[in-house]
Amino acid sequence: MRLPLLLTLALTANTALAQWPALEWSTTNPLAIKAVVIQKDGMPLRYNTGHLPVLGFELDRRWMTTTDTLFLGQVLGKALELRVVPDFRLKEGYLARIYFKNISNKDLLINNINPFGGQPDQYFIAGKKYSDAIRQPLPKVDSTIPKLFDPFAASADTSRSLLYRPGQTPVEVVLPHNNQDLGFCTQMLSNNLWLYGLARRAQDTIQNYLLIRTPYRLKPGAEVQFLLYIDVAEGSNWQSALRKCFQERLLYDAPKEKSHQPVWKNFDNSLYERPDLAYARRSYSMHLMMAWDPDYFTPAGGYGLNRFLKKMQNLYGGDEIATIWPTWPALGMDQRSQWDLMAGLPGGLPKQRQLAEQCRAMGTRYFISYNPWDDSSEAAGLARMTDMISEVSADGVVLDTKAEAGKALQQAADDARPGVLLYSEGMAVPKDMPGIMAGRVHNDIYHVPLLNLNKLIKPDFAIFRVVEIARERVRREYATALFNGYGVEINVMRPGRPGWVDDDYRFWGRCVRILRENSGAFLSKNLTPLWPTRLDSVYVNAWRNGRKALYTVFSLRPEGYRGPLLEAPVPKGYHCVDLWRHEEAPLTNCGRKPCLTVQLDAFDRSDLHTNNEGAVGALAVFPRLLETALEGAALAIRATGGEVLRIWEGDPAYDKTHLELLASDTATLVFLSDIFGKISGKYVVQLFDKNELMDEAILHIPAGQPVRVSRSVPTIPVAKTPQGMVAIPAGHFTMQVSNGDEFIGYPKAGYPKTMQMPKFYIDKYPVTNRQYKEFLDATGYYPADTSNFLAHWVKGAPQAGEEDFPIVNVSYEDARAYAAWAGKRLPTEAEWQYAAQTADGRRWPWGNSGEQAPKGATKVSATFQLNAVGALDPKLCNPGNCVLYPVGSYPKGANPWGVQDLVGCVWQLTNDWYQSDTYGYILLKGGSYYHPGGSWWYVQGGPRPLSYRQMLLRVSPGFERNGTVGFRCVVDAQ
Repeated sequence: MRLPLLLTLALTANTALAQWPALEWSTTNPLAIKAVVIQKDGMPLRYNTGHLPVLGFELDRRWMTTTDTLFLGQVLGKALELRVVPDFRLKEGYLARIYFKNISNKDLLINNINPFGGQPDQYFIAGKKYSDAIRQPLPKVDSTIPKLFDPFAASADTSRSLLYRPGQTPVEVVLPHNNQDLGFCTQMLSNNLWLYGLARRAQDTIQNYLLIRTPYRLKPGAEVQFLLYIDVAEGSNWQSALRKCFQERLLYDAPKEKSHQPVWKNFDNSLYERPDLAYARRSYSMHLMMAWDPDYFTPAGGYGLNRFLKKMQNLYGGDEIATIWPTWPALGMDQRSQWDLMAGLPGGLPKQRQLAEQCRAMGTRYFISYNPWDDSSEAAGLARMTDMISEVSADGVVLDTKAEAGKALQQAADDARPGVLLYSEGMAVPKDMPGIMAGRVHNDIYHVPLLNLNKLIKPDFAIFRVVEIARERVRREYATALFNGYGVEINVMRPGRPGWVDDDYRFWGRCVRILRENSGAFLSKNLTPLWPTRLDSVYVNAWRNGRKALYTVFSLRPEGYRGPLLEAPVPKGYHCVDLWRHEEAPLTNCGRKPCLTVQLDAFDRSDLHTNNEGAVGALAVFPRLLETALEGAALAIRATGGEVLRIWEGDPAYDKTHLELLASDTATLVFLSDIFGKISGKYVVQLFDKNELMDEAILHIPAGQPVRVSRSVPTIPVAKTPQGMVAIPAGHFTMQVSNGDEFIGYPKAGYPKTMQMPKFYIDKYPVTNRQYKEFLDATGYYPADTSNFLAHWVKGAPQAGEEDFPIVNVSYEDARAYAAWAGKRLPTEAEWQYAAQTADGRRWPWGNSGEQAPKGATKVSATFQLNAVGALDPKLCNPGNCVLYPVGSYPKGANPWGVQDLVGCVWQLTNDWYQSDTYGYILLKGGSYYHPGGSWWYVQGGPRPLSYRQMLLRVSPGFERNGTVGFRCVVDAQ
């Protein structure tokens, strides 16, 4: 094969071991790489690459590589001369200069120069190939939105940079504007080693924000030069190579191309390390408004900025930055400068200073604008800017028409006051990032590409995507900001405030909450763009910070999706939470690794290719630091680490209030009804450390589920058994429960339940009429609701002969009042049942005998199974003869601890009051002397097994007083 002389001379050395990696070129085609040699532990390691083309490119709309027959036979040496000249001054990796020269007699269009050819089995970044069969629909535009630049009249979608992945649809990406036409490609060398190449045009002067990949029109005899960087990266995935090239090597950007001192070698990070500017990297929401905006000022209402910012706090937590723009398009009407216009605002500069102070009091920093094109000289302009910052006490400056700042601008800001952030209209390229730490994704880019690789370059550079709410619905803008881990500049310069704006602001509130609460992850260098998923139309970025992993999700499936999405490590003791929905995200097995599941919203198919398309999500893998459990109506929370707990009723939102407590590794009890006025529903518990979300737990209490709302207040503990009481020894107890009709549900979760019971004392008998009369005489107690109160008494006293009958016709409140007077309390259900059953869990107080064989269970309805009680020995208890009697009448029915009248006497109140979102009731135990007959729809009366529970529905004290309901009390033991 005959090759051009210059090409042959440039590639005579097969290996250049002074550079690592060293490339071995094919002996038959010096534009093909045969092997890569790297040095490890002082030894060279060789990796075969086959016949890897050094380049691929598009020439006059035809794609070719340097190993193609088309290129070698018809182009090289005939239409195009190609030189590859190694440059050994870069020791870290391989650098060569690529020269394309038109040796034909007609213009040539050269586009998409890409290392290694951009093959279907490679991961690479390029423009849309003209010959590519995959055609993506153009964004919808209206008459107010300019169409994209079209480098080929019939192929507008070539104007975007695309990241190609094998077997998947290309993804549009944002690149630094001085790298618009870069080519990047990876080639796997081994399971843990990747070869990558970067081609970028030399001496690039494109200064625009439209992501134009401009084909270079090469005139006959003309030449264009590209730089080719090749290196290796260690890692388990292709993103390791992307990270090394973009983040570690900063795209090999250099202040001066021929200096051979790329910025990554001695990046000045001092600006990013300043404490007074640290707020920038955790700022995610900004408003930029003009001075004539009615939300800023009206002649009738004066300044309304405070009102506006308070409204935004309610919608999405407010703005970290508010910027005022009083110049263009008013500047130039007369001789006044930009600074004169600022000073001429109503109230002058003192009012501007007051506004700045008011903003800071609300947690918002106040920025002013700077138009350098209005200065007679740079020095004069910077001096005026310093004075203006000082007089206004501004916190920052928007730099109009600039994508960089530099030392002079920052010094001018620092001369005014500390903490002044410079924010450029454009996005700084890597070589300019040492001089500025905030910039924007310009609004000239309509329908911004999904993936912004500027975030990968320097994660702590504060990026804001410009969102113009007047154009159309913009949920895609907010969603992609979350997906990429950066903020938004809500630009309200353009006239118009559509009616849906507040709804979209609330949507932004859901997005920005995740950004704010997980800043550590979004600022981490451990970003893996386009984490592999099971669905081509659902995209994921992975972020890792310490023990937390975060996955931001963007979906283009209009029908939505619910199911397994991505494989990810979930170590033992960790769990996954869907932060968008605030739900546990269950794990499923996908091969050998756990698969995270996700639920993504559907959206209107007509929104595709607009700024309202798509659905967003976020999954977090946390160490399980929170333990939550429902203990009655109290939510018990234990935290391992962290500083602050935030408890929400429902999903967190900026227009809702929450409970905030200090985190503790001992149980913190939160009584839900006291705080939120309800019990059932969804509760979200969040654990924070310095405003970073550490873990999240979600609790669901279904509608209608009864929850114990009563609290048992201990008595003064005593050492000796009080008169009329029985000592109940401490012990283990397995509590089983039963009940009748469940049309209104009973609490059944967790049973059978084994408990360690402490020692306590219980009344030997139910409280009698005589004892209750003593209480009334001593206290003068008289309930507010007297209906049915002691309805069986006559003239305020028990009937003769009934003094030792159990007290009845008292309410829960009446019983608690007596207990408090006596220095006692009502027993919990568990205490009553343990004291009755003893530790052996017997069916009846006397044991498991004394009962004829009961009839089998009868299924009465879907909620009621009748479990009949067999006939009982009348010497042991009242069998349900409807006749009340003096306590102590059935001594043979006592249990082993000496407690009597436990069954067949009166239903006995416990302290346990249960409440659902609908009904409330008290649990009763023991059955009663009254046994209605004739229908199984009656309350099942007569003596009932000790495990049986009956609800006393709460209406009013008068309604709840029954002739069959009494109580006994307990006292705590030392």
